[in-house]
Amino acid sequence: MRFLSRPPNIDWVGQRKRALALSIVVSLACLTLLFTRGLNLGIDFTGGVLVEVSYPVPAQLDTVRQELKAAGYEEATVQFFGSASDVLIRLPAPKSEAVGSAGEKQQSSAISARVLQALGARDKGITLRRVDFVGPAVGAELKQKGTLALLAAFFGIFLYIMFRFEWKFSLGSIAALTHDAIMTLGYLSLVREEFDLTVLAGVLAMLGYSNNESIVLFDRVRENLLNLRKRSVEEIVNLSINQTLMRSVVTHFTVLLVLLALHYLGGKSVHGFSVAMMVGVIVATYSSIYISSGVAILLHVKREDLLPPKLEEIDHLP
Repeated sequence: MRFLSRPPNIDWVGQRKRALALSIVVSLACLTLLFTRGLNLGIDFTGGVLVEVSYPVPAQLDTVRQELKAAGYEEATVQFFGSASDVLIRLPAPKSEAVGSAGEKQQSSAISARVLQALGARDKGITLRRVDFVGPAVGAELKQKGTLALLAAFFGIFLYIMFRFEWKFSLGSIAALTHDAIMTLGYLSLVREEFDLTVLAGVLAMLGYSNNESIVLFDRVRENLLNLRKRSVEEIVNLSINQTLMRSVVTHFTVLLVLLALHYLGGKSVHGFSVAMMVGVIVATYSSIYISSGVAILLHVKREDLLPPKLEEIDHLP
């Protein structure tokens, strides 16, 4: 494993203009997808019905999905809830929505009765635990709060890096996070992955992961800028990227192994989360190298920006 301790000598900074141009083109394509096709919003944002049932023995989710599909619920989402015997079923909102709480209760009762019938509740001993109706107003509120969560995360990260490092690094980090969010959401729109609260959690986790990569790079850049006074800023940034590259490769590879296991073995309930995280981890590797450091260089970050302020001389009285 000696090769991991030897930093490579790759000219990352020399390719930053081409990389930034490529990122702008791909980001515009992703934004076009988001504005034209949009996201495939789940019932957490569009409204629907939640039905929780309990089996006397551990349930088989694939069998439950097939039974619901045969009954006409092709868009149903099925997952375990607490144990292997408790199953949570998410159904889209009916096309003809009743108005008022009485109408919602009536619809929920009718849907839960049909679901129990489709599952063969009488023969299998399945019991109904609860049924909830998520109205469009609640979905709109979740959509608004999800957007506010993203904005709050961006603002908090900007303030942290500004006080921890320098405002030029803050703008570079925010540019990288915006790039990663647009890329991830654009991919989810392209493949029509269902976007629910679990996927939103994956996007937020991905932003935290991406920000961690930028902070590791910025910390090495600051250290080298203060210690290697004879080198230019571009040389320092390039050296810092090469020094942290192997650490990033090993970290990203191990994270991807976990996400692949979640994707193929975790079931449908964490499928969207794993997809969002996998795309985010791959994009974060790119953005931490080219976007965050590239923007900082474009803003003309200098060694003097990171030097501690000089103490004012105090005249002592005789």
